[in-house]
Amino acid sequence: MIERIARRHRVLVVDDNAMNSKLVQFVLSARGYDVRTASDADEAVAAVTSFDPELILMDVQLPGIDGLELTRRLKADPATKGIVIVAATAYAMKGDEERVLAAGCDAYISKPINTRTLPSQVFGLLSARHPPGDGVV
Repeated sequence: MIERIARRHRVLVVDDNAMNSKLVQFVLSARGYDVRTASDADEAVAAVTSFDPELILMDVQLPGIDGLELTRRLKADPATKGIVIVAATAYAMKGDEERVLAAGCDAYISKPINTRTLPSQVFGLLSARHPPGDGVV
C-alpha cells in the first residue's frame, strides 16, 4: 500500500531534462503531493509566484541562470526565503554539498534520484518545516 501524506504539499521540480521532471512528478504525485514542473529559471520564478511551492527540487545545472544563482535570489527575497530548496545534481564531487548549502539550499541529493527514497526525503524536509502538532503535515 502506498503511504499518502495528510495534506497536499506543493512541490516544484525545476529541471531542464523533461524525462527527469516527469519521473519525479509521477513518483511524488503518486504519494499525494501536488507537483508542478519548470525547465528553467524564468519558468521557475513564474511557478513560484502562481503556485507558491513549499519545496523546490532544484537542478543545479540549468540553462541561463543556474540553480544555485536562482536559489540565492529566492533566499534573498523575504517573500520566498522560507521555501525549502533541495539541490539535485549529477555532479556529485567533493565540496559540492558545501557549495550548494552555501548558496542557500536546505539539502542536497545526487542524481540519479532514488525514486524509492525521494518521497520520504521530501516528507522529512517538509516535516522539519512543519513540526508535528502544528496541524500542517
